[in-house]
Amino acid sequence: MSVPNAALQRLRLRTELRKARTGARLTQRQVASKMEWSPSKLIRIEAGEVGISVNDLRPLLDAYGIRDRRKIDELLDLARGSRRMPYSEYRDLYGKEFLEFLALESSASIIRHYGALVMPGPLQTEEYARAIMTAYNKSIPEERLERGVEVRLARQELLTSGGRELFYILDEAVVRRHVGGRGVMRAQLERLAELAAKPGVTIQILPFSVGAHAGIQGPFSLFEFEADEMPDSLHLENPRGDSYTTNAPDETGRYLERFWELEDLALKDDVGALLRALAERTEDGRDDLETLLQSVPVDAVAQE
Repeated sequence: MSVPNAALQRLRLRTELRKARTGARLTQRQVASKMEWSPSKLIRIEAGEVGISVNDLRPLLDAYGIRDRRKIDELLDLARGSRRMPYSEYRDLYGKEFLEFLALESSASIIRHYGALVMPGPLQTEEYARAIMTAYNKSIPEERLERGVEVRLARQELLTSGGRELFYILDEAVVRRHVGGRGVMRAQLERLAELAAKPGVTIQILPFSVGAHAGIQGPFSLFEFEADEMPDSLHLENPRGDSYTTNAPDETGRYLERFWELEDLALKDDVGALLRALAERTEDGRDDLETLLQSVPVDAVAQE
């Protein structure tokens, strides 16, 4: 990723602008008053929700006392390159938290993700994506469904663009739950086996047999960036659909250690062969609880 994309440039710019304002010992309200802006405009710029034009940036840097020509040119270049964020055409579909997550994901050089229940978006087949979105909302309009699938497929550029290291740890529940039926799940597992063999992609399975572990608290993603000034970021999800993103070092560090702990517990060797075997068993129904119950007397199960 020798050329930073718009998302990374905007993330870098907002970090630099916050640093410049605090270095000048100015509050957001003071800056907004000096620039004759509404306070919400500056807040949105510093939050990365909107870009900033070159014409607005020049007087802002002057207000912060930045006089170094090279620094000014650097920040102006960031502003020019950050005007169009990836996935901005889907603002009507997703909230700002998820759009920020997509920006981080598309910009990161190292991605670590732990999935507890659902296949991570970039790993999903089109059929799996459509099935899981329909399960979330059975009355979802067709147009919204198709656009949501578009986003998932677009995210798969991570797997082909190169220059990244991708680490995915999937709980056994992710690969055992039949999303979309047996045929869809078999194709998904076969796709997962193919991805596990790709350079730069590491997929591990966390088996039920490890028992309780820290990852039970929920899925999370960690992002690292090539740019030294970009701090590592952590993204958390919860069942209500809310999300939380932070670059606080204590939190990103704690979750990085958690990821390493899960790596030690998870299966790594011969994952492709394991997934292909599971795909075959999924197709003929030898992997599910219903089949097991048919072979065990109901009374015996109840006694257990």
